[in-house]
Amino acid sequence: MSAHEHVAELARRARVAARDLALATRATKDAALQAMADALDEAAHDVLAANADDVRRAEAAGVEAGLVDRLSLDPERVSAMADGLRDLARLPDPVGEVVRGSTLANGLELRQVRVPFGVVGMIYEGRPNVTVDAAGICLKSGNAALLRGSRSAAASNAALVEVLRRAIASAGLPADCIQLVPADSRETVKELMRARGLVDVLVPRGGAGLIRSVVEESTVPVIETGVGNCHVYVDAGADLEMALAIVLNAKTQRTSVCNAAESLLVHAEIADAFLPRVVPALAAAGVVIHGDQHFLSYDGVEPATDDDFGREYLSSDISAAVVPDLAAAIDHIRRFSTGHTEAIVTGDQAAARRFVAEVDAAAVLVNASTRFTDGGEFGFGAEIGISTQKLHARGPMGLPEMTSTKYVVTGDGHVR
Repeated sequence: MSAHEHVAELARRARVAARDLALATRATKDAALQAMADALDEAAHDVLAANADDVRRAEAAGVEAGLVDRLSLDPERVSAMADGLRDLARLPDPVGEVVRGSTLANGLELRQVRVPFGVVGMIYEGRPNVTVDAAGICLKSGNAALLRGSRSAAASNAALVEVLRRAIASAGLPADCIQLVPADSRETVKELMRARGLVDVLVPRGGAGLIRSVVEESTVPVIETGVGNCHVYVDAGADLEMALAIVLNAKTQRTSVCNAAESLLVHAEIADAFLPRVVPALAAAGVVIHGDQHFLSYDGVEPATDDDFGREYLSSDISAAVVPDLAAAIDHIRRFSTGHTEAIVTGDQAAARRFVAEVDAAAVLVNASTRFTDGGEFGFGAEIGISTQKLHARGPMGLPEMTSTKYVVTGDGHVR
């Protein structure tokens, strides 16, 4: 069977499953999510064994440490995926929610209600947890999911999807609500992007190259998730202890994720006091600083180029610069930001208001780590990605963002 025929067959089965899933009650969907979570816990050994094979292949191929970390699972991460499914089961069902409603002057009753997209395709790299997050979010929001992970995680994803499909069927829903698109050929990606009419929406999640390819080549509508060149700006009015804690958390709590800080900006007025604290603290945490002339006076700092300031490292590296004022910080962020998450540390409320108003990003944080830009941290449950576009969904995409709407108009023999 060719890639075209294979993907088309998977999509047709997904459309059939989506019709049943769209009619499922919240109780049925929540029972399926609970069954999926329990099955993951029970099958953790098999999942970890499959993941160990993927990790060994990645390490043998010389894949960089940050990407191996994104690929790797351990008992705690598997347990966290299961808990994420249980959290989803506790959240309200978005399907059928009335977004707005009114009675028109002519007596027609108008309601705008949330409905599933239908079939959602996910194209993603590396992280096996995306398989579970996407499956759970799509199921709860009434969508069938076609999951196309990377070849590097093929064994992990196959093991996870097998577990999830069995659990879904045991709960009385079609197993084809969740299907894995083979990762053995790039042709399957291309066919998924061309499956207009069978797939309703695509969500790419990964590096800049993957996202750009899907956005530019797909004939299926795309919800664009973006890379995270996230900045922390330490303002003149910052509490330096607070600033140090935020910078370290934003950069080092987990370096391989899109909401990790990749750039540090420091106001010139407090640079002499803050740099002697932050530079050694980052170095002690294993972070390599790519800095401007102010940072280069410290040992171990490498000179920064524009490429460094524009880069999403996903590693223990950070670009750094001293800026003369708030306006310069905002200009720097406007130049290099990817529109994901930007943070200011300041005790000056006027500075905070200006930063929030002038910085264009999916999330702007005041006196908090960039690591909080996350569906779970925002109380949305697991997320399917963080959108950096401005249409339909922006920021962490939880359940409501995985629905569309339709208008229901009820009359009593009305004619126009």
